[in-house]
Amino acid sequence: MRKAKYLLPIAALSLAFLVSCGGADKSKQESAKGESGSQAAEASQASAGGELNVQVGSSPETMDPALNSASDGATYILHAFTGLLSIDKNSDVIPGLAEKWEHSDDGLTWTFHLRPDLKWSDGTDLTAEDFVYSWKRLADPALAAPYGYDLLSVVAGYEEASNGNLDALQVSAPDKDTFVVKLSSPCTFFDQIAAFVSTAPVQKKTVEENGDAWATKPETYVSSGPYRMTEYVDGDRIVYEKNPYYYDKDNITFDKIVWHLIEDGNSVYTAYNQGELDLAKTLPSEEIPSLKGNEEFHLDPMMGTYYISFNTQKAPFNDPKVREALSLAVDRDYVANTIMQGTYTPANNLVGPGISDAAENSSFEEVTKEKYGNFFDNSKYEENLAKAKELLAEAGYPNGQGFPTFSYLTNDASYHKPVAEYLQNAWGQLGLTMNIDIQEWKTVTANRRSGNYDVARNGWVMDYNDPSNMINLFETGNGNNDGKYSDPDFDALVDKARKTANVEEHYDYLHQAEQVLLKDYGACPVAYYTEFYLEKPNLSNVWHTPTGYFLFMYGKKA
Repeated sequence: MRKAKYLLPIAALSLAFLVSCGGADKSKQESAKGESGSQAAEASQASAGGELNVQVGSSPETMDPALNSASDGATYILHAFTGLLSIDKNSDVIPGLAEKWEHSDDGLTWTFHLRPDLKWSDGTDLTAEDFVYSWKRLADPALAAPYGYDLLSVVAGYEEASNGNLDALQVSAPDKDTFVVKLSSPCTFFDQIAAFVSTAPVQKKTVEENGDAWATKPETYVSSGPYRMTEYVDGDRIVYEKNPYYYDKDNITFDKIVWHLIEDGNSVYTAYNQGELDLAKTLPSEEIPSLKGNEEFHLDPMMGTYYISFNTQKAPFNDPKVREALSLAVDRDYVANTIMQGTYTPANNLVGPGISDAAENSSFEEVTKEKYGNFFDNSKYEENLAKAKELLAEAGYPNGQGFPTFSYLTNDASYHKPVAEYLQNAWGQLGLTMNIDIQEWKTVTANRRSGNYDVARNGWVMDYNDPSNMINLFETGNGNNDGKYSDPDFDALVDKARKTANVEEHYDYLHQAEQVLLKDYGACPVAYYTEFYLEKPNLSNVWHTPTGYFLFMYGKKA
């Protein structure tokens, strides 16, 4: 994953995981024992104490690990919650609340051995039964967790659990320190799922006694990680202080982290320049040219794609010709290199750089180009625009006549508003009238998920290095399928990719699925992500991951 001063080259990321759900190796895997790897060793040399002030996002939609689907929300949550396993700064899976783990020879049974005498942040015992409760809660259709299907569909009994029979989910606690998961098919990156924030445990008592409000009040935000919440002021700040009951508390450095929930980029930039922030993510786009070359300015590659969601359940966006016309009218090269000032790169397909394929050292993106070519030819914008006009006429809207006025949902941060203004103009060339609907980030994510929009800015940063993590977003019923796209051929290919035990077949099915989605214009890829932010030079041993998280728990300030 990512860093602060250190970062794995994106090419190296494709080496990390070359097998997928279905592509199981047959050997027994047992984890390394011991503490948190190199990050804790480095932290032991740090001077403890002090306060860190950072801005990585605005007010989150949720602070519930099971309900969050945003990278800024995950950053907040990862400092309060630790799951079975963790990911270190080198993108390696390391022990978390489980000190060791192994899977059976057939890859179907995973056993996690918890550290002895674990505690919640309120000092009460944390046991394997807490994981049983939390994983069943993640599968519960009443909760409607965005990641429930993505993460748990490989667990035996998930289908029954997702229909309300939670006890069918094959997770168990033979004793207080052992958590066992049985899979329906082998998944050799299941350790990454066990390290993902949504699978972290939540305390049954506080959740059931306080309902949704448990995750917004310090007195009920009982957590399992290095910090505990001591203040929550929506729209202003979230304050964390060290958790005295955390198993690795001696290596956690900062006494306090203050998360500044500022949405306006100019306000963030001012606060950083006035010394009020040690790190700032939301920067005004007009400042980027002057910041390039500044040692405090960081531009990190990410495994993700910035795209546009069409609400495919609403006319006229349920018409593939309309979606194709809108997609072809977007000049990706202009968006990435002019509006985004070269901080992003133009998208040619859905899945971008840094994602593995079947062969060793191979790239899913490169294999896509070899097999199918680039879906979007960004050098032929004028031809694409002419074709877009033809398609719109074929769909019954010559020169945009009869096409209803529609809205584009976005938040006002980074390049989102300038991109929206560009789209307003680009689609105006088709004779269409688009209004820009700017909302708070937490409202954008809620409305997108509920389908309360026409067209919306969207994006996905990978949670783990397998192309299924992005392609599966568009599967019917996926909790993160904001466009409500549904195609039986696509779903069948994704299902085959999930279930096959053959690594080559797994990736080939995903390539085929990506082509179905692209040809149906189920979404409109625009650019491949990078992350830019400002970080004070006296800050060290913090890192930013290619999956979009900032991690500060082992950092220090000189």
